[in-house]
Amino acid sequence: MSDNRIPITRTLSIDPADLTERFVVAGGPGGQHVNKVASAVQLRYNPRAAGDLPDGVIVRAEKLAGSRLTGDGDIIIASSRHRSQDRNREDARERLVELLKEAAKPPAPPRKATKPSKSARKKRVDSKVKRGAVKKLRGRVTRD
Repeated sequence: MSDNRIPITRTLSIDPADLTERFVVAGGPGGQHVNKVASAVQLRYNPRAAGDLPDGVIVRAEKLAGSRLTGDGDIIIASSRHRSQDRNREDARERLVELLKEAAKPPAPPRKATKPSKSARKKRVDSKVKRGAVKKLRGRVTRD
């Protein structure tokens, strides 16, 4: 691996050439300066086209991306948190790396179905009977 690759885990990394950055005008406060400078960044990364990641990681990354995933398979990370282009670029890359780190984690093992113990079932029924008795006492009072 060359030095300019972006590390995800110890064994996974992505090539910065696979990232596409587009700078746009950020909304929000900032005075006259905000209308002149394109400081917000839209970072695009297509994990399938890049071919740097295993299939399982790609599938989990696409699932984690949710609405940030386009129909073409691009993951779009937008950042306009900071006032400078460089800080927004770093922020977008960090957020992409975090998403890919999360996707690189192995999936949790499936849950094993278990049955409640006999004593747990008895406690549940007893508490229901007790609760029912309390509710029964709330009825109208009749004179005998």
